[in-house]
Amino acid sequence: MSYRIVIQTETNRGLKAELYAICRVTDQLVQGAADHEPSFRQIYKDTGMRQIKFMLNNDSVVLEPGILSYSHGNLSFEVVQQQAGQSGGFLGRAVRSAGTGESAYGTRVSGTGEVWTEPTRKHFVFANMEGGDSMLVDDKAYYAAQGSLRLSTHQHTKVQGALSGNGLMQPRLDGEGLLVIESPVSVHEIEILDVLRGETVTVDGDMMLMYTATMNPRLGPLVKGLRNAARSGEGLVYTLDGPGQVFLTPTHIAAGSLA
Repeated sequence: MSYRIVIQTETNRGLKAELYAICRVTDQLVQGAADHEPSFRQIYKDTGMRQIKFMLNNDSVVLEPGILSYSHGNLSFEVVQQQAGQSGGFLGRAVRSAGTGESAYGTRVSGTGEVWTEPTRKHFVFANMEGGDSMLVDDKAYYAAQGSLRLSTHQHTKVQGALSGNGLMQPRLDGEGLLVIESPVSVHEIEILDVLRGETVTVDGDMMLMYTATMNPRLGPLVKGLRNAARSGEGLVYTLDGPGQVFLTPTHIAAGSLA
C-alpha cells in the first residue's frame, strides 16, 4: 500500500503548490504489555518518488508538456504554442530544438480546482518571483509556472559556437508568480552565489541551474589559445558578470546526486 505525505508547500495569490513524498506503508505487529493484546502500527518508508499537486482558485498554471496525471474541478485547458525565437511563452525542453525553428508547446490550466502531475524521482525547487525579477533557466529545468509569469525565449548573442552560430537559447521568466524548477539534486545541495558588481563567476555549464537575467554569460575556453586550452584540461565554460545570483548544483555528477 502506498501513501502520499506533503513535504513542501508554496503559495502565491490563487495558486498553491504542494510537493508530496510517495511512501510505502506496511503494518508491523507490536507486542504490548503482559495484560494487553498485541497491536499493529504503520511503518512508512520513502520510495524516493515525488508528486506535485497544484490547487487553483481562479488562477492559472502553465505546465511542461506531458506531466499532467489527472485533475478535477472547474478547469479549462489550452495548448500554448510558441515559435522559437519569438516573444511570448516558451515551455519545456523544446529549447533544445529552438535552433531548428520547431515550435514549443505547453498546457495552460485555468480556473478553480486541483491538478496532479505524474510521479517522478526528480527533485524540485519551489520559488516565488517578485515583481521586476527576471530569471534564465537551464533548458532541462523548467517544470511549471504561474500564469502571471511571462515566459519567453532568450537568445544570448555573446555566446559563440552554440547552435551553429545562431546563439544559445534558454527559457526566460519575467514578472511575479510561483515557479517550479526540476533539479538533478535536492534543494539542500543547491548553492546560491551572490555576485557583486565587478565580480565574475566561471562555471561548468552542467552545474548551472539558473541565474538572474542581469548576468549575460559568455561561453568559451577557460584560457585563450588552442594550445593553452588543451593544457588546461578544461572544455568550454560559462563566465557570468555581476551583479546577480547564480544557482549551482556542485554535487551533481553523472551518477546523480550524492544525497
